[in-house]
Amino acid sequence: MLKTLSLSLDILKMFTKKKPTWGGRELAAKLNQNHTKIYRILETLERHKYLIKNKETKKYSLGFAIWELGHTISENLHINEMIHPILEKLCEKTNESAFLTILDEDEGLTLDAVESQSTIRYAVSIGSRTPLYAGASYRAILAHLPNDFIDAYLSKERIKYTANTMVDIEALTADLQLIQQRGYAISEGEYTADVIAVAIPIFHNNHIFGSLTISGPHFRIEENDIELFIKELVKARHEVENVFEKYGVHFGLSAAL
Repeated sequence: MLKTLSLSLDILKMFTKKKPTWGGRELAAKLNQNHTKIYRILETLERHKYLIKNKETKKYSLGFAIWELGHTISENLHINEMIHPILEKLCEKTNESAFLTILDEDEGLTLDAVESQSTIRYAVSIGSRTPLYAGASYRAILAHLPNDFIDAYLSKERIKYTANTMVDIEALTADLQLIQQRGYAISEGEYTADVIAVAIPIFHNNHIFGSLTISGPHFRIEENDIELFIKELVKARHEVENVFEKYGVHFGLSAAL
């Protein structure tokens, strides 16, 4: 047991800035270990989200569980260097909170956020997880997932977090179609009461990866504010997608073709 644990830690240490991705047989050769044993450990680490397996290349990279244990991995993901300034600018332009949500299996994970400087503002918790049906940030992602995934996902039990949480399948399906048509999502007090959120999807190699969101208190946001939010979100999306194109390998994504 201790030998297996020691080997598992040796495997995790192989993932560095210079070498962020590894194939199973490649690792086995480097560590001079039986490839069957290495694959078993890799599958276990992937199951517990310590590693992510790229569906195209079949190679592994560090997963979100590592990041959640401590923000030290954020440096490796270039979040502070590359993403945070984009969110800061978005916050300054709109005077509301801005955050980046990443798709992680069947949940939305808040990867980074910048809160508004206003006295009354929407507080965002980095590292929080939310179902994909509950609010604009998450439906902006769900709307662009495969239809069979959406059908299976909506067949599961849905919790009503507030009086406004959309849980009816017909209503959700109609809203997902609307999001696909207009390119953005809007929600009002669905996950947190009295908060309006406007979100747009983020793509990598034409696949949905996450969303960018601006949110703030209901009483302060007018129709013309929402138009400004959408405009600024679109600008920010180009910058964020450029970061993913360059550093996507750290997120278990294949390089741009």
